[in-house]
Amino acid sequence: MPVEIVLFGAVLPTLLPIFGLSVILYLIVDKWTGRWDLDQWVWHPALFRLALFICVFALLGLEVYQ
Repeated sequence: MPVEIVLFGAVLPTLLPIFGLSVILYLIVDKWTGRWDLDQWVWHPALFRLALFICVFALLGLEVYQ
């Protein structure tokens, strides 16, 4: 189980790069959902976007720590 990553001599927690990757993936998926106008089908668009980001971050985090 990876606990830390050394990047240019700095020790980073493993979830920090995963957080950055999940932000990039979230922006791609959010642009896709905006293109298909899926926000009109959800009750609260901001809550939907937050839940979408949490799902992406959790999936990537679970993939690393399995």
